[in-house]
Amino acid sequence: MKTLRRLVHGEMIVSVSFVALGFLALFAFFDLVDEMQYVGKGLAASPYQVSHALLFCLLRVPSHLYELLPIAVLIGTIAVMARFAQSSEFTILRTSGLGPWRALKTLLTLGMVFTVLTFVLGDYAAPFADRTGQLLKSRYLGQITVGQTGAWLKEKQRHSNYAVNVGALTGDANMRNIRVFEFDSQGKLLSTLQAESGRFGDDAAWVLQKAERTDFLTSSKDRAAVETSVLPPDYRWPTDLSAEMVSVALLKPDRMGAVDLFQYIQHLDANGQSAQLYEIEFWRKVFYPLGCLVMVVLALPFAYLHFRSGSITGYVFLGVMIGISFFLLNNVFGYMGNLNNWRPWLAAAAPGLLYSILSLGAFTWLVIRQ
Repeated sequence: MKTLRRLVHGEMIVSVSFVALGFLALFAFFDLVDEMQYVGKGLAASPYQVSHALLFCLLRVPSHLYELLPIAVLIGTIAVMARFAQSSEFTILRTSGLGPWRALKTLLTLGMVFTVLTFVLGDYAAPFADRTGQLLKSRYLGQITVGQTGAWLKEKQRHSNYAVNVGALTGDANMRNIRVFEFDSQGKLLSTLQAESGRFGDDAAWVLQKAERTDFLTSSKDRAAVETSVLPPDYRWPTDLSAEMVSVALLKPDRMGAVDLFQYIQHLDANGQSAQLYEIEFWRKVFYPLGCLVMVVLALPFAYLHFRSGSITGYVFLGVMIGISFFLLNNVFGYMGNLNNWRPWLAAAAPGLLYSILSLGAFTWLVIRQ
C-alpha cells in the first residue's frame, strides 16, 4: 500500500502544483497590469515604482493561492484519475486489491494535507501578506481608507457610548482625521472630539495630535450651550479600540484571519452592532478549507469512467467548470445569507454540503454499478 500511496500521491501533488502555478501566473499577470496604472504616482519624494508593483503582486500570491487551491485540487485530481482510467492503470490497481473505499481513503489522506495548507494560507499567510501589501501601497501612494467616510466603530464605556470615525491609516500605521462622538445612555450627544492625527498608545489609549473637544452643555435655563476647547499635544483618549480593530474595519472581511474575525465579532456584539457579514466570513474561514476534501471525493468517480482516445480533455474541462461553480457559489451564498439574514454557518457551509452530496452520490452510484 505504501507503493500505491506513493504513486497516487506523487501524481496528484505534481498535477495540483502544475494547475496552481498556471492559475497563479495568470492572476499575477492581471495584478501587474492593474498595478502599472499607479507607477510614477504618489508622493513626489518617493513615487510608486515598478519594483513596488512587483512586490505588491508577490504579496497577493498567498491570497490567490488560498482562493484557488480547492479548484486546483479538483482539476489536478481529475486529470490524474482520468489519465489512470484512460491508460487502464486504475483497472490494474483495482484487480490488485484497490477497492473503492480504500481508494477513497487514499485520496482523502492527501486531501487532508491540502485542507491544512488551505487553512494556514487563509488564516495566517494571506492576511499578513495583504496587510503588508496595503501598507506598502499607502507608504508610496497615500493612506488606506474606505470610501469617503473611512471606518466607523462603536464602543460602550461605563458612563457613555462612543461612535468613532477614523478617516484613514497611514503607511506607518498611524490614524488620520479622527472624530469621536460621545452619547449618554439616552442617545443624546454630549461632546465631540476631533483630531488631525493620532497613534495607538502602549496602554488602552489613543495619543491624539491637534485635537479639539466640543462639549454640549445644558444651562440652568435648559438651553444648550456649546463649549469648545483646544486639547494639549499628545492628548490621551482612553479606549479599548486596538490597532487590530481599526485595521479590521478598514480592510475587507475576507482579508482577515479567523482569530481577528472572532474578536471583532465579539466587539460588535458587545456594542450592539450587526455582525452578520463578519460571522458569515468567519464560518467561511472554517468551512472553505474542507472544500479540498470535497474536491478529491468529487474527482474519484472519474477513475471509474471508460475513456476513448482524446476524450480526457473534455472531462478536465468539466472539472474546471465544476471548480469555478464552487467558487462562485461560495460568494453567492455569502451575499444571499447576508441579505436574507440566514444563519451564518448555514450560508457558509451550504456550497460544501451541496457538492459533498453530489460527489458522494456519484461515487456511490459508480461503486454500485461496478
